[in-house]
Amino acid sequence: MSETSRPFRLVVNKQPQTAVVKGVYLITDHGERLTDRVLQALRGGVSVLQYRAKGKERGACLDEGKELKRLCAGYGVTFIVNDSVGLAKELDADGVHLGQDDGTIAEARELLGPGKIIGKSTHDLGEALQAELEGADYIGFGAMYPTESKLISHLPGTAGLAAIRERIKIPVVAIGGITASNACRVIEAGADALAVISAVLSSPRPDIAVAEMALLFNRIRPFPRGAVLSLAGSDSGGGAGIQADTKTITLLGSYAATVLTALTAQNTRGVSSIHGLPPSFVLDQLETVLSDIPIDVIKTGMLHTPAIISAVAECMRERKVMIPLVIDPVMVAKGGAALLEREAVQVFMDQLLPMAYLLTPNVPETERLLGRAIRTEQEMEQAARDLHAMGAANVLVKGGHLTGRQSTDILFDGSQCHAFSSERFFTSNTHGTGCSYASAIASFLAQGEPLPQAVEKAKKFISAAIRLARPLGRGHSPVNHYQAARELS
Repeated sequence: MSETSRPFRLVVNKQPQTAVVKGVYLITDHGERLTDRVLQALRGGVSVLQYRAKGKERGACLDEGKELKRLCAGYGVTFIVNDSVGLAKELDADGVHLGQDDGTIAEARELLGPGKIIGKSTHDLGEALQAELEGADYIGFGAMYPTESKLISHLPGTAGLAAIRERIKIPVVAIGGITASNACRVIEAGADALAVISAVLSSPRPDIAVAEMALLFNRIRPFPRGAVLSLAGSDSGGGAGIQADTKTITLLGSYAATVLTALTAQNTRGVSSIHGLPPSFVLDQLETVLSDIPIDVIKTGMLHTPAIISAVAECMRERKVMIPLVIDPVMVAKGGAALLEREAVQVFMDQLLPMAYLLTPNVPETERLLGRAIRTEQEMEQAARDLHAMGAANVLVKGGHLTGRQSTDILFDGSQCHAFSSERFFTSNTHGTGCSYASAIASFLAQGEPLPQAVEKAKKFISAAIRLARPLGRGHSPVNHYQAARELS
């Protein structure tokens, strides 16, 4: 397309907002390969990095600090030095964090100059109010929970945080023993940021650990809460595909954006034809949305061709800050039509599967990915572990195609398996089940639910959607998104 033939587009540029201390506040440890692990964490969405250099030789501190500052600058992340105003000055850091015995805020501001960020560790309301009065830009408050990184002499916990929240107007960084499993309580108690060390830097996937924790802050936002982008094919019958995704995401309370990969002529009886879109146009949609709308989670469905899979994978690899991918490996329509080209399966396994935050195959899809039969829940569990070993951070193998009174899904999170069971409904009203289930999980993740809770709520939603489905058309009727969302709420 020539420049003169391009359609007119109105672009509105808004001034960037002033950076504040919020989100995931990462404090460095003293382990090996620090810069490598910090780089991975930055890709997950760290907001502030605090450099702790105690016990290190001065020259080594300066070299390491300069490299960390350079990495932070590349990601637009605030770089704070712990305790040492002098080191902060030498590194020209964005600011310094002071303990109760590390000098006054006034002295630090005089040495560092205007425009630098100064934080102060506090342990009770009196210290917090005093730090705010003296001009601190934020306070650290804690400890929330016991921690191995230092001896805890005072433990105000989440109750103490909630008690000071209304009295303190500057940002509050919650400190001490915070993990993904207890972070929700800390956020709900009023923390603007979560200070973490081992929960991220000791993780085998620091990027995933940060991304998970960053999403949790969405739980205190107004509805529509969080934004989910569905990257999938269209179902002209409206029961599955991008139409089912949009219904699910919207009815459950998140914002839905879409990227189309293919058009289908489809109804409840099957797919009569498929028109795949050019990979370049798929990328144009994807990049246009991501350049403007703050997407929290991407859910993929029908990707159709090797070229589209490769293009999407390359786009995701090139992003500085990752967006968690919920990948539903759609291969066959309910009526039996192939939705993924045969040669695309290997490309999917090589390029996109390792990028999955959550992979959600049903039993037939799992069998095709692993090349073996799956007939029991024990085999589902082993399959989830094997798919995790292929690169997916988390795997949910769905057991709807097995037999028995209960329909059980197995989630493997890299360390343990979780089972989610519901009554099995013997019905043909299941069109759009996989799409809707994955979109529900993506929505609850975008709303700040930890993964096990997101899967549990999504399981309740899709079970209700199947149970409440009404006959429509002469084939596999779609699930009932509307009534299921009402029941869940």
